[in-house]
Amino acid sequence: MSPTSSKRRLRLGLPRRVFSQVLLMQLAIAAGVAVLATGLFLAPLSDQLDDQAMRRALAIAQTTAAQPRIAEDLKASLPTVDGPVQAEAERIRRASGAEYIVIMNMDGVRWSHTDISEIGRVVSTDPSVPLSGKEIMEIDNGTLGRSARGKVPLRDAHGTVIGAVSVGIAYESVRARLIQSIPGLLAYAGGALAVGALAAYLISRRVQRQTRDLAFSDISALLAEREAMLHSIREGVVALDRGGRIRLLNDEAQRLLGLGTEVVGEPLDAALGAGRTTDVLAGRVTGTDLLTVRGQRVLIANRMPTDDGGAVATLRDRTELEQLGRELDSTRGLIDALRAQDHEHANRMHTLLGLLELEMYDDAVEYVGEVAGAHRVTAEQITEKIQDPLLAALLVGKATVAAERGVTLSVSPDTALPDRLVDPRGLVTVVGNLVDNALDAAAGTGHARVEVVLRAEGRTAVLRVRDTGPGVPADQREAIFTEGWTTKKPPAHGKRGIGLALVRRLAERQGGSTEVGEAPDGGAEFIVVLPDALTESELTHASVPRGTSEPANGVASTEETR
Repeated sequence: MSPTSSKRRLRLGLPRRVFSQVLLMQLAIAAGVAVLATGLFLAPLSDQLDDQAMRRALAIAQTTAAQPRIAEDLKASLPTVDGPVQAEAERIRRASGAEYIVIMNMDGVRWSHTDISEIGRVVSTDPSVPLSGKEIMEIDNGTLGRSARGKVPLRDAHGTVIGAVSVGIAYESVRARLIQSIPGLLAYAGGALAVGALAAYLISRRVQRQTRDLAFSDISALLAEREAMLHSIREGVVALDRGGRIRLLNDEAQRLLGLGTEVVGEPLDAALGAGRTTDVLAGRVTGTDLLTVRGQRVLIANRMPTDDGGAVATLRDRTELEQLGRELDSTRGLIDALRAQDHEHANRMHTLLGLLELEMYDDAVEYVGEVAGAHRVTAEQITEKIQDPLLAALLVGKATVAAERGVTLSVSPDTALPDRLVDPRGLVTVVGNLVDNALDAAAGTGHARVEVVLRAEGRTAVLRVRDTGPGVPADQREAIFTEGWTTKKPPAHGKRGIGLALVRRLAERQGGSTEVGEAPDGGAEFIVVLPDALTESELTHASVPRGTSEPANGVASTEETR
């Protein structure tokens, strides 16, 4: 088959465009409905016209039989062409427009008829029903052809049946009325079809605009490609309708948000609950690359409205990047601490060298003892109050960094934290974030100082971090815990505004709370309460038998202590 014939064959088939196919289908439906409605109307119309003709014939027969003169003439005369019965019957026939009026006696002999040759003969159809005193309507064939008939008994003055009256309406007239009504009916059907065709065209044009004049095969291919793309990309996609209900949720979005396909169709607030993530996806928080926290994941969200009033939001997972950034910050902090120690160590070596060159040996020995003792005392003071090795090491390192920045970092005498933490790494994250923020706030102020208070009240850990910085205004004390809120310049690895949000999220995950207020000496005071952060002392002793070494982090694991 040649390409030309293939193209012609394709053109002779159904059109490929959605607009054309929808228009043809709607036109076919409209035409079918018009034809069906016309047929359904004509069928009862024919029956209705037949019934009207029979009832008219019956009414004429009843009127004729009700005249007393006809009954008297029937009894007193013979069936002749010029008899009184024939004359009266013809007068009534011409006046009523009936095809015939037959008046017969009890033997069925005609006294009147349109065809005068039938007068005196017996009727061609069975007259038993009217002669028995009953009325009848029917459509039947007779000497004059097919007609609508009405037959009634003829009674005398005493009510005795002496004959019958049969009246016929030509069936051709009934059929003519039906045929005459068809053009008008077809005109109405044509008008309805024209209106339907116009509506079909308008609807098809709207479908054409909405489908962008694509073919059904193109739409099917696009849907298949969309499904493959949405479920294969490593970026979460959430589609919402104009009512804020979830319309689509790809695999990555389900993983990042911790949701399943059962939430499709539900309102966003009901599926996610209250929080910044819900506000960002719902559009109540505007902007690009908005930072939010969902569970233990740090997410970057962007939202784009659609033409139908809905929106599509994309989510990217920044958890690993944020962890790498924080590890980088920790590494930089360690480097700063080592640099500070190196700088301090060089100054002390120079001082010691000067004392030795001046042959002040006793002073040199005393200086070395003081320096070594000061470091040992600082470390011993921290480890004596904080028995968890991770927290103690963190605060010792932070003290060195604070000294380099001109800030005094101290542990309150009220501090007393035993080595019974359920999640020491979580508390290290909380303490590290709060201390870093306090050092940033206090640095550069007069008599800069940061104080840390860590106490165990039963199984509850209470942390207080105070600084001498400018403090937090009362109207911003809730906003600072929102993801993305910060007053600092972003670091090299990304955005800020996560630390305090993670602190509150970690506290709330353990059923605790995080608050900020004003410190006694000015500045800010952060209070974190962590219920069930410590194990019972007897459980700890049981989990670490005497004579065995403790875990590397200094505490028993969660599974061992529970």
